[in-house]
Amino acid sequence: MPLHHLSYAATGAFSPFLADYVARRPELAPFYHRFPALEEFAAQLEEKKASYQPAARQRLVAALREQYARVQNVNPAVGANIDLLEKDSTFTVVTGHQLNLFTGPLYFVYKIASAVKLCRQLKEKYPHYDFVPVYWMATEDHDFAEINHFQLFNKRYAWDAAETGGPVGRLKLDGLAGQLLDQLPADIPAAFQEAYRQSATLTEATQRLTHQLFGEFGLVSLDADQPQLKQALVSVLEREITEQASNQAVQATNIRLEAIGYKPQVYSRPLNLFFLTDAGKRERLEPDPEADCVQITIRNTNHCHTQDELLALARQHPEQFSPNVVLRPLYQELLLPNLCYIGGGAEVAYWFQLKQVFDTYGVPFPIVLLRNSALYLGKANAGKLRKLGLSPTDIFKPLAELKKQVGATLGQEEVSLAAQQKTMAAAFQEIADLAQRLDPTLVKTVAAEQQKVAGGVAGLEKRLSKAAEAKHETAYSQLTALKDRLFPGGELQERADNVLSILINNPEFLRQLVAAFEPLALEFTVLEEE
Repeated sequence: MPLHHLSYAATGAFSPFLADYVARRPELAPFYHRFPALEEFAAQLEEKKASYQPAARQRLVAALREQYARVQNVNPAVGANIDLLEKDSTFTVVTGHQLNLFTGPLYFVYKIASAVKLCRQLKEKYPHYDFVPVYWMATEDHDFAEINHFQLFNKRYAWDAAETGGPVGRLKLDGLAGQLLDQLPADIPAAFQEAYRQSATLTEATQRLTHQLFGEFGLVSLDADQPQLKQALVSVLEREITEQASNQAVQATNIRLEAIGYKPQVYSRPLNLFFLTDAGKRERLEPDPEADCVQITIRNTNHCHTQDELLALARQHPEQFSPNVVLRPLYQELLLPNLCYIGGGAEVAYWFQLKQVFDTYGVPFPIVLLRNSALYLGKANAGKLRKLGLSPTDIFKPLAELKKQVGATLGQEEVSLAAQQKTMAAAFQEIADLAQRLDPTLVKTVAAEQQKVAGGVAGLEKRLSKAAEAKHETAYSQLTALKDRLFPGGELQERADNVLSILINNPEFLRQLVAAFEPLALEFTVLEEE
Protein backbone atom coordinates (compact mmCIF):
# COMPACT_ATOMS: atom_id res chain seq x y z
CA MET A 1 0.00 0.00 0.00
CA PRO A 2 1.62 3.31 -1.07
CA LEU A 3 2.03 5.67 1.88
CA HIS A 4 2.37 9.43 1.94
CA HIS A 5 3.16 11.63 4.92
CA LEU A 6 2.76 15.25 5.88
CA SER A 7 3.12 17.22 9.08
CA TYR A 8 0.13 17.68 11.34
CA ALA A 9 0.42 21.43 10.85
CA ALA A 10 0.18 21.01 7.06
CA THR A 11 -3.22 19.33 7.37
CA GLY A 12 -4.74 22.47 8.88
CA ALA A 13 -6.81 20.23 11.17
CA PHE A 14 -4.81 20.23 14.41
CA SER A 15 -4.46 22.79 17.17
CA PRO A 16 -1.40 25.00 17.69
CA PHE A 17 -0.91 23.21 21.01
CA LEU A 18 -0.39 19.85 19.28
CA ALA A 19 1.95 21.40 16.73
CA ASP A 20 3.96 22.86 19.62
CA TYR A 21 4.10 19.52 21.46
CA VAL A 22 5.21 17.61 18.37
CA ALA A 23 7.86 20.30 17.80
CA ARG A 24 8.93 19.92 21.45
CA ARG A 25 8.38 23.55 22.41
CA PRO A 26 10.55 24.02 25.54
CA GLU A 27 7.81 25.83 27.48
CA LEU A 28 5.66 22.66 27.41
CA ALA A 29 8.33 20.37 28.90
CA PRO A 30 7.25 20.88 32.56
CA PHE A 31 3.78 19.52 31.75
CA TYR A 32 4.83 16.04 30.65
CA HIS A 33 7.28 13.49 31.99
CA ARG A 34 9.08 12.05 28.97
CA PHE A 35 8.69 12.79 25.27
CA PRO A 36 7.41 9.89 23.08
CA ALA A 37 10.68 8.67 21.61
CA LEU A 38 11.90 5.06 21.59
CA GLU A 39 14.96 5.71 23.74
CA GLU A 40 12.86 7.43 26.43
CA PHE A 41 11.08 4.17 27.25
CA ALA A 42 14.14 2.71 28.99
CA ALA A 43 13.78 5.05 31.98
CA GLN A 44 9.99 4.74 31.88
CA LEU A 45 10.30 0.95 32.14
CA GLU A 46 12.52 1.13 35.19
CA GLU A 47 10.35 3.68 36.93
CA LYS A 48 7.12 1.76 36.39
CA LYS A 49 8.72 -1.55 37.32
CA ALA A 50 9.81 -0.10 40.66
CA SER A 51 6.37 1.31 41.49
CA TYR A 52 3.97 -1.38 40.23
CA GLN A 53 3.32 -3.96 42.92
CA PRO A 54 2.75 -7.75 42.51
CA ALA A 55 -0.66 -7.42 44.18
CA ALA A 56 -1.75 -5.01 41.43
CA ARG A 57 -0.71 -7.55 38.77
CA GLN A 58 -2.62 -10.32 40.48
CA ARG A 59 -5.74 -8.18 40.75
CA LEU A 60 -5.50 -7.11 37.09
CA VAL A 61 -4.97 -10.61 35.69
CA ALA A 62 -7.77 -12.07 37.82
CA ALA A 63 -10.18 -9.39 36.54
CA LEU A 64 -9.16 -9.91 32.92
CA ARG A 65 -9.62 -13.67 33.13
CA GLU A 66 -13.05 -13.18 34.62
CA GLN A 67 -14.03 -10.71 31.89
CA TYR A 68 -12.73 -12.88 29.04
CA ALA A 69 -14.59 -15.92 30.37
CA ARG A 70 -17.68 -14.50 28.63
CA VAL A 71 -15.92 -14.38 25.24
CA GLN A 72 -16.19 -17.55 23.19
CA ASN A 73 -13.05 -18.84 21.49
CA VAL A 74 -10.59 -16.31 22.92
CA ASN A 75 -7.85 -15.70 20.40
CA PRO A 76 -4.62 -17.43 21.50
CA ALA A 77 -2.73 -14.13 21.12
CA VAL A 78 -5.06 -12.51 23.67
CA GLY A 79 -4.83 -15.43 26.08
CA ALA A 80 -1.04 -15.38 25.82
CA ASN A 81 -0.92 -11.64 26.56
CA ILE A 82 -3.12 -12.03 29.65
CA ASP A 83 -0.74 -14.74 30.86
CA LEU A 84 2.24 -12.49 30.15
CA LEU A 85 0.75 -9.78 32.37
CA GLU A 86 1.45 -12.03 35.37
CA LYS A 87 5.18 -11.50 34.81
CA ASP A 88 6.95 -8.46 36.24
CA SER A 89 8.70 -7.99 32.89
CA THR A 90 5.45 -7.26 31.04
CA PHE A 91 4.12 -3.74 30.50
CA THR A 92 1.25 -2.15 28.65
CA VAL A 93 0.55 0.54 26.08
CA VAL A 94 -2.95 1.86 26.59
CA THR A 95 -5.50 3.70 24.54
CA GLY A 96 -9.05 4.42 25.63
CA HIS A 97 -12.33 5.39 24.09
CA GLN A 98 -16.06 5.50 24.61
CA LEU A 99 -18.22 2.50 23.74
CA ASN A 100 -19.35 3.88 20.38
CA LEU A 101 -21.77 1.70 18.46
CA PHE A 102 -19.94 -0.32 15.81
CA THR A 103 -16.72 1.52 16.88
CA GLY A 104 -18.02 4.96 15.85
CA PRO A 105 -15.61 7.17 13.84
CA LEU A 106 -12.52 5.75 12.14
CA TYR A 107 -10.16 7.19 14.72
CA PHE A 108 -11.33 4.50 17.16
CA VAL A 109 -9.45 1.85 15.18
CA TYR A 110 -6.57 4.26 14.52
CA LYS A 111 -6.01 4.53 18.28
CA ILE A 112 -5.86 0.78 18.71
CA ALA A 113 -3.67 0.22 15.65
CA SER A 114 -1.24 2.80 17.07
CA ALA A 115 -1.04 0.89 20.36
CA VAL A 116 -0.55 -2.46 18.62
CA LYS A 117 2.25 -1.11 16.43
CA LEU A 118 4.04 0.64 19.29
CA CYS A 119 4.08 -2.59 21.30
CA ARG A 120 5.79 -4.34 18.38
CA GLN A 121 8.40 -1.61 18.12
CA LEU A 122 9.06 -1.65 21.86
CA LYS A 123 9.58 -5.43 21.76
CA GLU A 124 12.19 -4.99 19.03
CA LYS A 125 13.98 -2.27 21.02
CA TYR A 126 13.68 -3.96 24.43
CA PRO A 127 13.58 -7.73 23.74
CA HIS A 128 13.90 -8.73 27.41
CA TYR A 129 10.48 -7.24 28.15
CA ASP A 130 7.00 -7.93 26.81
CA PHE A 131 4.42 -5.32 25.81
CA VAL A 132 0.66 -5.72 25.68
CA PRO A 133 -1.72 -3.33 23.85
CA VAL A 134 -4.73 -2.49 26.02
CA TYR A 135 -8.02 -0.86 25.10
CA TRP A 136 -9.48 0.87 28.15
CA MET A 137 -13.23 0.68 27.68
CA ALA A 138 -14.89 3.85 28.99
CA THR A 139 -17.70 1.82 30.52
CA GLU A 140 -18.46 4.34 33.28
CA ASP A 141 -19.00 7.28 30.92
CA HIS A 142 -22.64 8.44 31.03
CA ASP A 143 -22.94 10.56 27.87
CA PHE A 144 -25.22 8.26 25.87
CA ALA A 145 -25.90 10.84 23.14
CA GLU A 146 -22.23 10.76 22.11
CA ILE A 147 -22.09 7.02 21.52
CA ASN A 148 -25.55 5.92 20.34
CA HIS A 149 -24.97 6.41 16.60
CA PHE A 150 -22.54 5.98 13.72
CA GLN A 151 -22.31 7.07 10.09
CA LEU A 152 -22.07 4.59 7.21
CA PHE A 153 -22.27 5.44 3.49
CA ASN A 154 -23.83 8.84 4.26
CA LYS A 155 -26.56 7.29 6.40
CA ARG A 156 -26.88 7.77 10.14
CA TYR A 157 -27.74 4.72 12.24
CA ALA A 158 -28.90 5.42 15.79
CA TRP A 159 -30.15 3.59 18.85
CA ASP A 160 -32.92 5.28 20.82
CA ALA A 161 -32.54 3.45 24.12
CA ALA A 162 -34.25 4.32 27.37
CA GLU A 163 -30.91 5.24 28.91
CA THR A 164 -30.72 6.17 32.56
CA GLY A 165 -27.94 8.72 32.83
CA GLY A 166 -25.75 6.05 34.31
CA PRO A 167 -22.67 4.18 33.06
CA VAL A 168 -23.24 3.35 29.40
CA GLY A 169 -21.38 0.07 29.74
CA ARG A 170 -24.19 -1.27 31.89
CA LEU A 171 -26.87 -0.55 29.30
CA LYS A 172 -28.95 -3.54 28.25
CA LEU A 173 -29.22 -3.97 24.49
CA ASP A 174 -33.00 -4.16 24.50
CA GLY A 175 -34.48 -2.83 21.27
CA LEU A 176 -31.15 -2.54 19.48
CA ALA A 177 -31.91 -5.34 17.02
CA GLY A 178 -35.17 -3.85 15.77
CA GLN A 179 -34.00 -0.23 15.77
CA LEU A 180 -30.59 -0.71 14.23
CA LEU A 181 -29.20 -4.19 13.61
CA ASP A 182 -32.06 -5.29 11.36
CA GLN A 183 -31.68 -2.12 9.27
CA LEU A 184 -28.02 -2.60 8.35
CA PRO A 185 -26.82 -3.51 4.84
CA ALA A 186 -26.55 -7.22 4.12
CA ASP A 187 -22.81 -7.07 3.43
CA ILE A 188 -21.91 -6.01 6.99
CA PRO A 189 -19.33 -8.54 8.32
CA ALA A 190 -20.95 -11.10 10.58
CA ALA A 191 -18.67 -10.23 13.49
CA PHE A 192 -20.33 -6.82 13.86
CA GLN A 193 -23.83 -8.26 14.08
CA GLU A 194 -22.87 -11.16 16.33
CA ALA A 195 -21.07 -8.97 18.85
CA TYR A 196 -24.32 -7.16 19.68
CA ARG A 197 -26.80 -10.00 19.17
CA GLN A 198 -24.86 -12.31 21.50
CA SER A 199 -24.30 -9.78 24.28
CA ALA A 200 -26.41 -8.61 27.20
CA THR A 201 -24.77 -5.20 27.74
CA LEU A 202 -22.93 -2.60 25.72
CA THR A 203 -19.70 -3.47 27.56
CA GLU A 204 -19.92 -7.11 26.50
CA ALA A 205 -20.74 -6.18 22.90
CA THR A 206 -17.81 -3.76 22.66
CA GLN A 207 -15.42 -6.29 24.17
CA ARG A 208 -16.58 -8.95 21.69
CA LEU A 209 -16.31 -6.63 18.71
CA THR A 210 -12.83 -5.32 19.54
CA HIS A 211 -11.77 -8.92 20.15
CA GLN A 212 -13.03 -9.92 16.70
CA LEU A 213 -11.29 -6.98 15.05
CA PHE A 214 -7.99 -6.96 16.95
CA GLY A 215 -7.75 -10.31 18.74
CA GLU A 216 -5.11 -11.58 16.31
CA PHE A 217 -2.91 -8.65 17.43
CA GLY A 218 -3.24 -9.63 21.09
CA LEU A 219 -5.33 -6.61 22.08
CA VAL A 220 -6.70 -6.85 25.62
CA SER A 221 -9.84 -4.86 26.46
CA LEU A 222 -10.39 -3.85 30.08
CA ASP A 223 -13.59 -2.89 31.88
CA ALA A 224 -12.59 -1.05 35.07
CA ASP A 225 -16.16 -0.81 36.39
CA GLN A 226 -15.55 -3.80 38.68
CA PRO A 227 -15.68 -3.99 42.50
CA GLN A 228 -12.37 -5.86 42.81
CA LEU A 229 -10.58 -3.29 40.62
CA LYS A 230 -12.04 -0.32 42.50
CA GLN A 231 -10.14 -1.49 45.59
CA ALA A 232 -7.09 0.16 43.99
CA LEU A 233 -8.88 3.50 44.27
CA VAL A 234 -9.49 3.56 48.04
CA SER A 235 -6.49 5.71 49.02
CA VAL A 236 -7.31 8.15 46.21
CA LEU A 237 -10.92 8.39 47.36
CA GLU A 238 -9.79 9.16 50.90
CA ARG A 239 -7.57 12.06 49.82
CA GLU A 240 -10.20 13.40 47.44
CA ILE A 241 -12.82 13.43 50.15
CA THR A 242 -10.58 14.95 52.83
CA GLU A 243 -8.27 17.21 50.81
CA GLN A 244 -9.75 17.66 47.33
CA ALA A 245 -6.18 17.04 46.22
CA SER A 246 -6.68 16.61 42.48
CA ASN A 247 -8.59 19.86 42.05
CA GLN A 248 -5.85 21.84 43.79
CA ALA A 249 -3.22 20.26 41.54
CA VAL A 250 -5.17 20.93 38.33
CA GLN A 251 -5.97 24.53 39.24
CA ALA A 252 -2.29 25.24 39.88
CA THR A 253 -1.37 23.65 36.52
CA ASN A 254 -4.07 25.58 34.66
CA ILE A 255 -2.59 28.88 35.83
CA ARG A 256 0.80 27.88 34.47
CA LEU A 257 -0.64 26.68 31.15
CA GLU A 258 -2.60 29.89 30.64
CA ALA A 259 0.51 31.92 31.41
CA ILE A 260 2.23 30.45 28.33
CA GLY A 261 -0.82 30.84 26.10
CA TYR A 262 -2.79 27.58 26.32
CA LYS A 263 -6.43 27.21 27.32
CA PRO A 264 -7.18 24.27 29.64
CA GLN A 265 -9.07 21.46 27.88
CA VAL A 266 -11.14 20.10 30.77
CA TYR A 267 -12.81 21.57 33.83
CA SER A 268 -11.76 20.31 37.24
CA ARG A 269 -14.37 20.17 39.99
CA PRO A 270 -13.93 20.53 43.76
CA LEU A 271 -14.53 16.76 43.96
CA ASN A 272 -13.54 14.94 40.79
CA LEU A 273 -15.77 11.99 41.54
CA PHE A 274 -19.19 10.66 40.65
CA PHE A 275 -21.41 8.43 42.77
CA LEU A 276 -23.05 5.36 41.21
CA THR A 277 -26.53 5.12 42.73
CA ASP A 278 -28.62 2.00 43.27
CA ALA A 279 -30.96 3.35 40.60
CA GLY A 280 -28.16 3.11 38.04
CA LYS A 281 -27.38 6.82 37.75
CA ARG A 282 -23.96 8.49 37.83
CA GLU A 283 -24.34 11.59 40.01
CA ARG A 284 -21.82 14.29 40.89
CA LEU A 285 -20.53 14.73 44.41
CA GLU A 286 -21.14 18.40 45.25
CA PRO A 287 -19.49 19.86 48.38
CA ASP A 288 -21.82 22.10 50.36
CA PRO A 289 -19.63 24.34 52.57
CA GLU A 290 -22.60 25.92 54.35
CA ALA A 291 -23.99 22.58 55.47
CA ASP A 292 -20.48 21.12 55.94
CA CYS A 293 -21.35 18.07 53.87
CA VAL A 294 -21.37 16.64 50.36
CA GLN A 295 -24.59 16.51 48.34
CA ILE A 296 -25.52 13.44 46.28
CA THR A 297 -28.72 13.24 44.24
CA ILE A 298 -30.40 9.86 44.74
CA ARG A 299 -33.80 9.20 43.17
CA ASN A 300 -34.19 12.94 42.47
CA THR A 301 -33.61 13.76 46.13
CA ASN A 302 -30.53 15.48 47.49
CA HIS A 303 -28.79 13.62 50.31
CA CYS A 304 -26.19 15.33 52.47
CA HIS A 305 -23.31 13.13 53.64
CA THR A 306 -20.71 14.12 56.18
CA GLN A 307 -17.03 13.59 55.44
CA ASP A 308 -16.89 10.67 57.86
CA GLU A 309 -19.89 9.01 56.22
CA LEU A 310 -18.32 9.34 52.76
CA LEU A 311 -14.99 7.99 53.99
CA ALA A 312 -16.67 4.95 55.50
CA LEU A 313 -18.55 4.34 52.27
CA ALA A 314 -15.39 4.74 50.18
CA ARG A 315 -13.55 2.19 52.31
CA GLN A 316 -16.38 -0.34 52.37
CA HIS A 317 -17.79 0.11 48.86
CA PRO A 318 -15.33 1.90 46.55
CA GLU A 319 -17.21 0.42 43.58
CA GLN A 320 -19.94 3.01 44.22
CA PHE A 321 -17.52 5.81 43.29
CA SER A 322 -16.56 6.67 39.73
CA PRO A 323 -13.63 8.92 38.76
CA ASN A 324 -14.30 11.76 36.33
CA VAL A 325 -12.04 12.91 33.50
CA VAL A 326 -9.44 14.23 35.93
CA LEU A 327 -9.06 11.08 38.03
CA ARG A 328 -9.81 8.40 35.43
CA PRO A 329 -6.22 8.54 34.06
CA LEU A 330 -4.86 8.10 37.59
CA TYR A 331 -7.13 5.08 38.16
CA GLN A 332 -5.89 3.61 34.88
CA GLU A 333 -2.24 3.97 35.88
CA LEU A 334 -2.90 2.42 39.28
CA LEU A 335 -4.46 -0.65 37.68
CA LEU A 336 -2.01 -1.22 34.83
CA PRO A 337 1.75 -1.67 34.41
CA ASN A 338 1.51 1.07 31.84
CA LEU A 339 4.23 2.98 30.03
CA CYS A 340 2.37 5.07 27.49
CA TYR A 341 -1.09 6.47 26.88
CA ILE A 342 -2.15 7.02 23.26
CA GLY A 343 -4.92 9.55 22.70
CA GLY A 344 -6.41 12.04 20.30
CA GLY A 345 -5.67 15.74 20.26
CA ALA A 346 -8.15 16.71 22.97
CA GLU A 347 -6.98 13.87 25.21
CA VAL A 348 -3.32 14.81 24.88
CA ALA A 349 -4.25 18.38 25.79
CA TYR A 350 -6.02 17.41 29.01
CA TRP A 351 -3.28 14.99 30.06
CA PHE A 352 -1.06 18.09 30.19
CA GLN A 353 -3.27 19.33 33.02
CA LEU A 354 -2.68 16.19 35.07
CA LYS A 355 1.04 15.76 35.74
CA GLN A 356 0.81 17.51 39.11
CA VAL A 357 -2.12 15.24 40.04
CA PHE A 358 0.14 12.22 39.47
CA ASP A 359 2.95 13.86 41.42
CA THR A 360 0.55 14.51 44.29
CA TYR A 361 -0.41 10.85 44.47
CA GLY A 362 3.10 9.51 43.82
CA VAL A 363 2.16 7.63 40.63
CA PRO A 364 4.51 7.64 37.60
CA PHE A 365 3.19 9.84 34.80
CA PRO A 366 3.08 7.85 31.53
CA ILE A 367 4.51 8.93 28.21
CA VAL A 368 1.69 10.68 26.36
CA LEU A 369 1.54 10.01 22.63
CA LEU A 370 -0.69 11.53 19.97
CA ARG A 371 -2.43 8.69 18.10
CA ASN A 372 -1.80 8.14 14.42
CA SER A 373 -4.12 10.06 12.13
CA ALA A 374 -4.79 9.05 8.56
CA LEU A 375 -6.69 9.58 5.35
CA TYR A 376 -7.68 6.44 3.47
CA LEU A 377 -7.60 7.06 -0.28
CA GLY A 378 -9.51 4.41 -2.20
CA LYS A 379 -8.39 3.35 -5.65
CA ALA A 380 -11.14 5.29 -7.44
CA ASN A 381 -10.49 8.51 -5.52
CA ALA A 382 -6.73 8.18 -5.99
CA GLY A 383 -7.28 7.87 -9.73
CA LYS A 384 -9.44 10.99 -9.80
CA LEU A 385 -6.79 12.94 -7.91
CA ARG A 386 -4.07 12.00 -10.36
CA LYS A 387 -6.31 12.75 -13.33
CA LEU A 388 -6.63 16.27 -11.93
CA GLY A 389 -2.84 16.52 -11.65
CA LEU A 390 -2.84 16.40 -7.84
CA SER A 391 -0.79 14.33 -5.40
CA PRO A 392 -2.41 12.56 -2.42
CA THR A 393 -1.15 15.23 -0.03
CA ASP A 394 -2.35 18.13 -2.20
CA ILE A 395 -5.96 17.44 -1.22
CA PHE A 396 -5.37 19.03 2.21
CA LYS A 397 -4.94 22.47 0.62
CA PRO A 398 -7.91 24.91 0.61
CA LEU A 399 -10.33 24.42 -2.28
CA ALA A 400 -9.57 27.82 -3.84
CA GLU A 401 -5.86 27.01 -3.89
CA LEU A 402 -6.55 23.59 -5.38
CA LYS A 403 -8.65 25.12 -8.15
CA LYS A 404 -5.76 27.38 -9.11
CA GLN A 405 -3.41 24.41 -9.12
CA VAL A 406 -5.76 22.33 -11.27
CA GLY A 407 -6.38 25.30 -13.54
CA ALA A 408 -2.66 25.74 -14.10
CA THR A 409 -2.35 22.04 -14.97
CA LEU A 410 -5.23 22.31 -17.43
CA GLY A 411 -3.78 25.44 -19.02
CA GLN A 412 -6.41 27.85 -17.73
CA GLU A 413 -5.44 31.46 -18.33
CA GLU A 414 -5.21 33.37 -15.07
CA VAL A 415 -7.32 36.51 -15.26
CA SER A 416 -6.06 39.60 -13.49
CA LEU A 417 -6.71 43.23 -14.40
CA ALA A 418 -4.52 44.57 -11.59
CA ALA A 419 -2.07 46.15 -14.07
CA GLN A 420 -4.92 47.88 -15.92
CA GLN A 421 -6.34 49.16 -12.64
CA LYS A 422 -2.94 50.58 -11.77
CA THR A 423 -2.66 52.33 -15.16
CA MET A 424 -6.13 53.85 -14.82
CA ALA A 425 -5.39 54.99 -11.28
CA ALA A 426 -2.31 56.84 -12.57
CA ALA A 427 -4.39 58.45 -15.36
CA PHE A 428 -7.05 59.60 -12.93
CA GLN A 429 -4.38 61.00 -10.65
CA GLU A 430 -3.20 63.21 -13.54
CA ILE A 431 -6.80 64.33 -14.14
CA ALA A 432 -7.24 65.08 -10.45
CA ASP A 433 -4.04 67.16 -10.45
CA LEU A 434 -5.34 69.13 -13.46
CA ALA A 435 -8.71 69.71 -11.73
CA GLN A 436 -6.89 70.90 -8.62
CA ARG A 437 -5.10 73.56 -10.66
CA LEU A 438 -8.10 74.69 -12.75
CA ASP A 439 -11.13 74.16 -10.50
CA PRO A 440 -10.68 72.42 -7.13
CA THR A 441 -14.44 71.87 -6.84
CA LEU A 442 -14.13 69.24 -9.60
CA VAL A 443 -11.67 67.03 -7.63
CA LYS A 444 -14.51 65.14 -5.89
CA THR A 445 -16.20 64.59 -9.25
CA VAL A 446 -13.00 63.09 -10.65
CA ALA A 447 -12.70 60.78 -7.59
CA ALA A 448 -16.28 59.61 -8.03
CA GLU A 449 -15.70 58.81 -11.69
CA GLN A 450 -12.50 56.95 -10.78
CA GLN A 451 -14.39 54.81 -8.26
CA LYS A 452 -17.10 54.06 -10.80
CA VAL A 453 -14.60 52.99 -13.46
CA ALA A 454 -12.58 50.90 -10.97
CA GLY A 455 -15.76 49.12 -9.91
CA GLY A 456 -16.65 48.41 -13.52
CA VAL A 457 -13.20 46.94 -14.22
CA ALA A 458 -13.44 44.77 -11.06
CA GLY A 459 -16.79 43.47 -12.29
CA LEU A 460 -15.28 42.67 -15.67
CA GLU A 461 -12.44 40.79 -13.96
CA LYS A 462 -14.94 38.58 -12.15
CA ARG A 463 -16.88 37.86 -15.33
CA LEU A 464 -13.71 37.07 -17.24
CA SER A 465 -12.55 34.76 -14.40
CA LYS A 466 -15.86 32.92 -14.51
CA ALA A 467 -15.56 32.57 -18.25
CA ALA A 468 -12.08 31.09 -17.85
CA GLU A 469 -13.32 28.68 -15.16
CA ALA A 470 -16.29 27.65 -17.28
CA LYS A 471 -13.93 26.09 -19.81
CA HIS A 472 -12.89 23.58 -17.10
CA GLU A 473 -16.10 23.44 -15.06
CA THR A 474 -16.28 19.64 -15.17
CA ALA A 475 -12.82 19.31 -13.63
CA TYR A 476 -13.65 21.83 -10.89
CA SER A 477 -16.90 20.04 -10.09
CA GLN A 478 -15.03 16.76 -9.78
CA LEU A 479 -12.48 18.43 -7.53
CA THR A 480 -15.18 19.89 -5.26
CA ALA A 481 -16.99 16.56 -5.02
CA LEU A 482 -13.74 14.77 -4.22
CA LYS A 483 -12.85 17.28 -1.52
CA ASP A 484 -16.31 16.88 0.05
CA ARG A 485 -16.07 13.09 -0.08
CA LEU A 486 -12.65 12.91 1.56
CA PHE A 487 -13.45 15.61 4.13
CA PRO A 488 -17.10 15.02 5.13
CA GLY A 489 -18.64 18.20 6.47
CA GLY A 490 -15.27 19.89 6.12
CA GLU A 491 -13.72 17.60 8.76
CA LEU A 492 -11.06 14.93 8.57
CA GLN A 493 -12.39 11.64 7.20
CA GLU A 494 -11.40 9.87 10.44
CA ARG A 495 -13.82 12.00 12.46
CA ALA A 496 -16.89 11.08 10.42
CA ASP A 497 -16.62 7.80 8.51
CA ASN A 498 -16.93 4.38 10.13
CA VAL A 499 -14.40 1.58 9.63
CA LEU A 500 -17.05 -0.44 7.80
CA SER A 501 -16.95 2.04 4.92
CA ILE A 502 -13.49 0.61 4.17
CA LEU A 503 -13.59 -2.86 5.70
CA ILE A 504 -16.52 -4.07 3.58
CA ASN A 505 -14.48 -3.63 0.39
CA ASN A 506 -11.05 -4.20 1.90
CA PRO A 507 -11.02 -6.99 4.55
CA GLU A 508 -7.25 -6.54 4.97
CA PHE A 509 -7.59 -2.92 6.08
CA LEU A 510 -6.72 -3.39 9.77
CA ARG A 511 -3.61 -5.41 8.98
CA GLN A 512 -2.58 -2.77 6.44
CA LEU A 513 -3.17 -0.09 9.05
CA VAL A 514 -0.92 -1.71 11.63
CA ALA A 515 1.78 -2.25 9.01
CA ALA A 516 1.57 1.35 7.80
CA PHE A 517 1.51 3.26 11.08
CA GLU A 518 4.67 4.64 12.67
CA PRO A 519 3.41 5.94 16.03
CA LEU A 520 6.60 7.73 17.06
CA ALA A 521 7.10 9.46 13.70
CA LEU A 522 4.42 12.00 14.71
CA GLU A 523 3.24 12.55 11.14
CA PHE A 524 -0.09 12.38 9.36
CA THR A 525 -0.43 9.35 7.07
CA VAL A 526 -2.23 9.01 3.74
CA LEU A 527 -2.89 5.37 2.84
CA GLU A 528 -3.46 4.86 -0.86
CA GLU A 529 -5.28 1.74 -2.00
CA GLU A 530 -3.58 -0.09 -4.85
